[in-house]
Amino acid sequence: MVKVSAVFNKIHLLRERYYKASTGKEALIALIGEAEISEQVYNSNAIENSTLTLEETEKILLQIDLDRFISEREIFEAKNLARVVSYISTKAKEQELNLDGILALHKMLISNIRDDIAGRFRVSGEYVRVGSHIAPAPEEVAGRLGKMLAEYHASHHESVIKRVAKLHLAFEYTHPFIDGNGRIGRVLNNYLLIREGFVPINIKFIDRKRYYDAFTEFDKNGATAIMEEIVGKALTNSYHKRLAYLEGKKIMTLLEYAKYHKLSHSNLINKANRQTIEAFLEKGVWKIGVTDQDSVTVR
Repeated sequence: MVKVSAVFNKIHLLRERYYKASTGKEALIALIGEAEISEQVYNSNAIENSTLTLEETEKILLQIDLDRFISEREIFEAKNLARVVSYISTKAKEQELNLDGILALHKMLISNIRDDIAGRFRVSGEYVRVGSHIAPAPEEVAGRLGKMLAEYHASHHESVIKRVAKLHLAFEYTHPFIDGNGRIGRVLNNYLLIREGFVPINIKFIDRKRYYDAFTEFDKNGATAIMEEIVGKALTNSYHKRLAYLEGKKIMTLLEYAKYHKLSHSNLINKANRQTIEAFLEKGVWKIGVTDQDSVTVR
């Protein structure tokens, strides 16, 4: 496993490139963020066993009729989460994350789904279980979350990857709500990243097994290595994508790139998964940004 320090050093360089490339391109940055909302909503809901496809999620957010019956709950899950994702892109820059803010995000997420629990932590007698993990008693929730935030803010000497990974694991371990914990937890990741001047990440549904492995590792021995790996790769991927657009490169699929350069597609996919090439996953397809001399017109 690559050390988090090496990954963060790489991200630091990507971040510097991003700041240089983004000058005067606020409109393009906004477009990239808007286009990404449906992907974030789809992946986060899919991790929670939503039946919606990415195409169906996009149609719901664009208010286009669907080809099959979708429950009212899943429609609100998509619309509400999209609203939260959009909201934090601005709110995170204005206000430090606190317990009231977390409650406000939860109310936004769960409204019209479970109004009786929207915007409040679990109360006496409300216990939750995820797999074999039984979350701490309701009476412990506020204290645990307060400690979680205090430790996050007190650990500025550590990389943001390690800090976000640790907070995410602590939040999900606590499971402060009856419903919506996973989706709020992933929203908080981006709230913190955006607030500290980084780009948002998208934890993909296809990585769900590895994601669950991170919770198992944390439950067993308090380790955060797997989640650090997930956050680090997701952040690298997010920078690769934005740099491809902001630096004016031509976007092509990795398959097209492999054919043009007579390279092994499977080998490139392996490198993309390890983020050792500047490829990025967009709508389930691996792509890469190339310069004019390195690209080919796709017919």
